[in-house]
Amino acid sequence: MKKKWVIVALILALLVSITIILVVISKRVVPKVVTIRGKIAIVIDDWGYHLDNLEVIGKIKQPLTCAILPNLKNSQLVAGKLNDFGFEIVLHLPMEPKEKYRLEKDTITTSMDLKQVQAILKQDLASVEFAKGISNHMGSRITEDSRVSALIISESKKRKLYFLDSFVTAKSVCPLLARKIKIRFAKRDIFLDNRDDPGYIKNQIIKLCNLARKNGQAVGIGHDRKNTLIVLQEVIPQLVRAGYKFVFVSEIAK
Repeated sequence: MKKKWVIVALILALLVSITIILVVISKRVVPKVVTIRGKIAIVIDDWGYHLDNLEVIGKIKQPLTCAILPNLKNSQLVAGKLNDFGFEIVLHLPMEPKEKYRLEKDTITTSMDLKQVQAILKQDLASVEFAKGISNHMGSRITEDSRVSALIISESKKRKLYFLDSFVTAKSVCPLLARKIKIRFAKRDIFLDNRDDPGYIKNQIIKLCNLARKNGQAVGIGHDRKNTLIVLQEVIPQLVRAGYKFVFVSEIAK
C-alpha cells in the first residue's frame, strides 16, 4: 500500500512539474520577427576638402560608406576619423568628365596607359587608408571609355577592391566590364542631394526606399554637406524602425 502511495505522489509531482513548465512556456515572450523591407547602402562622396562635418556624421550610428578624395590636405586625417567611427572607406578616384570642370590633381584621363593608371592608383590608395573599394569622382568620359575603364577595374580587382560606379552617365560601360572581369560591383541608383535642400533630400530618400523595397536593395549617393548629414541623422532611425536595413556597399556588391 505504501508503495502505491509513493507512485501516486510521484505521478502528481510529475503532473505539477509539467503544468508549471506549460505555464512558463505560455507566458514566454516570443521575439518579434522584423521583416526586412530592403537593404540600403548610402555613400557620402567628396570627403577630404575640409573637416567641417565630422561631428555631424559621427552621430550617425548606422553603416555608411564614405568616398574620400585622394591627395588633399585632409585625406588621410578624414580616412582615419571615419574609419574610427566605424564607417566603410572607399577611394573616390578622380576621372575625366566630358564637362569642363576643374580637375583634381592626377585625374585619370582617356589618354593614359596602363603604367600611368597603375602609378596613380598606387599613390591614391596610399593617400586613402582603409579603402575597401573604389568609386569614380566625376568621370563621365572615362566610364564611357571601355579601354581605360577596363584598366581601372582590372587593377581594382588585383588589389581585391570592389568597384562602385557612381553612374554619372547612362552610357557607362562599367556594369558590362564588371561582369566580364568578374569584380565585385555595385551601381548608384539615386543621387540624394543634387539640391542642397532638406525637403528635396528627404524626397530622394523616399525614392531610394521605394527602390529598395521593390528590388531588395538600393544604393544612394549624397555628399559631404551639412544638410545631407543632418537629414540622414534624422531619418535613418525612422527607416530602421520601418524595417529597412542599412549596410555597407561591400555587403551588396556582387
